[in-house]
Amino acid sequence: MEGEQVRQVRRFNRTVAERVGVLHDHYLGGARPYGQARLLWEIGDGDTHDVRRVRDRLDLDSGYLSRLLRALERDGLVAVESHPHDRRVRTVRLTEAGRQERALLDDRSDALATSLLAPLDARQRDRLTSAMAEVERLLTASVVSLAVLDPDHPDAAHCLRSYAAELQDLFESGFDPANSLLPDPGQLRPPRGLFLVARLHGEPVGCGGVKLPPGAPAEIKRLWVSPRVRGIGLARRLLAELEERAARHGSDLVRLDTNKALEAATRLYRNSGYSEVPAFNDEPYAHHWFEKPLTPKGR
Repeated sequence: MEGEQVRQVRRFNRTVAERVGVLHDHYLGGARPYGQARLLWEIGDGDTHDVRRVRDRLDLDSGYLSRLLRALERDGLVAVESHPHDRRVRTVRLTEAGRQERALLDDRSDALATSLLAPLDARQRDRLTSAMAEVERLLTASVVSLAVLDPDHPDAAHCLRSYAAELQDLFESGFDPANSLLPDPGQLRPPRGLFLVARLHGEPVGCGGVKLPPGAPAEIKRLWVSPRVRGIGLARRLLAELEERAARHGSDLVRLDTNKALEAATRLYRNSGYSEVPAFNDEPYAHHWFEKPLTPKGR
């Protein structure tokens, strides 16, 4: 990263913090600082939430989150309780007073947004909101984390189920994982392979695996990104990370196959340096086969 890029990010952060009022002790003219107001809004209106999910969503330290919750609870705005079926799990919900204050926050947030746009003409407003949408997409991409998980991990299993359900709808003949060449995701478990899961705010939103057979090319399998986060470059990032892992393992060639219905995936592979080759397996769901040379690392 270039120094000027880092300086620009810092300037942007300072401008936003000043303009939206997070430097004040009473956010949006209310009775509480930004951290408490943001948590109040995140808990939402009418739902009960797992405290751990809220912590993951906001990426907060558990101790800090507990202090915020105690402050809101002391003011009668939230109720923190044990889960009825698992007393080890804490839940949080808004009280009636909390819902009223959250509604007030919404009104004041709308007023703040209006005040940001009001001094601008129509063209400038379009430019600003378009730029904000692009910044939001890129910031979302920057907070997605990747982790190697066992294929039986609940987050990995969620991704694999979602992958299969989507292909079932897309493929002309449907999709049954038992009929593919990878009926057992355990083949994506070390040392025969690995399985990556992408998480956004603690929620699984993408995955990809790579088979690492000794003395043979690496093979990428089960690359999937949730529809709700498509367009932020996550599929490309997963693909690049799987290639990097394969190269680190010593592979000098990586292969993959895909179905004709997956046009976006086919474009991704071509744009990422893959060349179409004759079929190298008898995968019943494949119409295209690709490979890409790698530079082995660690040999």
